[in-house]
This record gives sequence, structure tokens and C-alpha cells, in this order.
Amino acid sequence: MTEVRARAIAFYLPQFHPIPENDEWWGPGFTEWTNAARARSLFRGHVQPHLPADLGFYDLRMPDARQAQSDLALAHGVEAFCYWHYWFGAGSRILERPFAEVLAAGSPAVKFCLGWANQTWTGIWHGAPNRVLREQTYPGPEDDRAHFESILPALRDDRYLRVDGRPVFYVFRPEELPDARAFVDRWQQMARDAGLGGMYLVAEVSDLLGQGMRYTRTADDGFDAGVYVRLPAERDTAAMLRMKVRRKLGGPEVYPYSTDRGLWDAVRDDATLQPSVYPNWDNTPRSGSRGTVLTGSSPERFAENVDHAVESLADRPADERLLWIKSWNEWAEGNYLEPDLEHGRAWLTALSTRLRR
Repeated sequence: MTEVRARAIAFYLPQFHPIPENDEWWGPGFTEWTNAARARSLFRGHVQPHLPADLGFYDLRMPDARQAQSDLALAHGVEAFCYWHYWFGAGSRILERPFAEVLAAGSPAVKFCLGWANQTWTGIWHGAPNRVLREQTYPGPEDDRAHFESILPALRDDRYLRVDGRPVFYVFRPEELPDARAFVDRWQQMARDAGLGGMYLVAEVSDLLGQGMRYTRTADDGFDAGVYVRLPAERDTAAMLRMKVRRKLGGPEVYPYSTDRGLWDAVRDDATLQPSVYPNWDNTPRSGSRGTVLTGSSPERFAENVDHAVESLADRPADERLLWIKSWNEWAEGNYLEPDLEHGRAWLTALSTRLRR
């Protein structure tokens, strides 16, 4: 009998349909495809643009597109999408339509959870770093309640991802919460009062280039788990020297894609941490020469990293073997599982073959 080694959860970006705010900020019809399709190679060997294959340039207002994504995900071992969810405080939201329609329709079948992208929106990824588009605020306990109640119908949906019966909720920037412990306590109490038995609250622990974690209070603040997020970047002496030369010439920050097992040492050493894994990374479609690029990634090398990440979960209870994939469809960051013109479905196949044994 085939055993599932980990529960794969892929982060899901909803910015693939026009909204009035993006029309105002970036021009009529802007979506994530705008940046992805106009990307160009910035140095020899730089692979751009990355273009979609099977699913095409989809619009997430279309139920057929969402169904096709679900079908692909389930066929390749992805248990759930973690939809990026925007709550800027005082009811201010954005990009909520795709998930709202998934919830209302009762389809597609792939499970889901919500990831609160609690960060001020600026123009940093679009060439306007000093432009504040929508500020993240934290008005206090009453706003926490309004936020919780706004997502309560989703938490009660049978498709909502659970650990030990509790709905999973991901916090992108726990270090920016004014009082993370109070936030956790309030949300846990509201979930118990709502008959949910509490929440399974997850904090992102960002250490993108292995220079130190941005947040180190996962257990102290009461989170059930932290997700260790680190780019698979090779940063030996030679790589660093090449990067510095390129930066002086005005190019992006470039590192070789690493398959070093040691990238997940932090997860092996700390039972509160869960692994994340990247197929690739290249955010130059958004950032141009200010971006960061991993070179030499491939479905085969991604599969190696999936193996390492899954192995770090081997001693955990089955329900808590959560493997977080960055990402399902971040096309303008170069990290996606969806089929592309270069590799077809190979990213998905690489994942699925390493999730089971």
C-alpha cells in the first residue's frame, strides 16, 4: 500500500484577474500575467519569460480555470491550496473574489486554507519602492473579531484544511503583529467559542538567505507551528564573489540553485518548525535588476529538495507532516508548480513522485 509521506500545501496567488485598484495603480487590465509575460532575459543563461502551458493565461473569475487547477493539484498529490488572504484592517480587503467564489460554489474539490498576507502593499515589486498603495494596520481586538468573523464561513467548510480537527491559518509576517501572543490568544478563544475546537495557527519563519530568522518566538507566542522559509540558494565563496561583481555591474542578485540537505537543519533541530520548498525563484519580472534569481533549477533538482524536506518530517505525527510549497502559481516570482512551456508537467511530477513511497 502506498504511504503518503507528507501533506503538500501550495501557496496560491489570487492576482490573476483585473481589479479596479490594479487598473488605477498599474494600468487597465493589469494582472500577474502582465509582469510574467513581459519579462526578458537580463544576463547570459537567464531563462525568461516563463510562460504557461496546459492552463494558459487563465482568468480566476472563470470556474473552469479553478476546476482545472484543482484537478491538476489532486492528481499530483497537492492536498490543499493556501490562498493568500488580504485584510489590511477595518474591513479593507483586496483580491478576495476568486476565493469567495470557490467558497460560495462548493467547488472545486481541492482543500484550502487561508494565509494572511499581513504586509503593507507598496510599489517595490513594480519599480516604485516608495509608493504606498495600501497600508497594513492593526486597529485592535475588535478588528481581530471582525477579521475572524469574516472568514468563519470558510473555517466551517468541509474542504478547509485541518490538523487534529482544527482549521489551519497561516500568518505571513508574525513579527509585525503589535502583540502576537494576544493575537493568538484571541483567535484561539474565538475559534473555541465558534465551536471549532480552536485553530491550528502557523507563523512564517523567514530566513530567506540563511542569515538569521526574522521571527524566533513561534512557541513563546503560542503558535502551533512555524514554517521555515529559505531560498535554496548556494552561497559559497565563489557564488558570493560572482554575485557581488554582477551587482556592481547593475544586474540582479544571482545564486545557483542548491540541493544541500543542510538547508533544512533548522527544521530537523526544532519540532515546532515545518519545511517549505521552492521549485525555483526569479522575481525579475516584478523587480528587474533589483531582483533575485536562482539559476540551474530543474524538476529533478526540485525533487531532491522535496526529498530532503519530507525526510525532515519523518518523525512527526502523520497529521502534522505539512510540507509547504512556494508556490502553486507565483509566475512573476518564478516559483510555480503549474505546467509551463519549458518543462510541461514535470514540476508536478517531481513533487508527486517524492510524496509517496
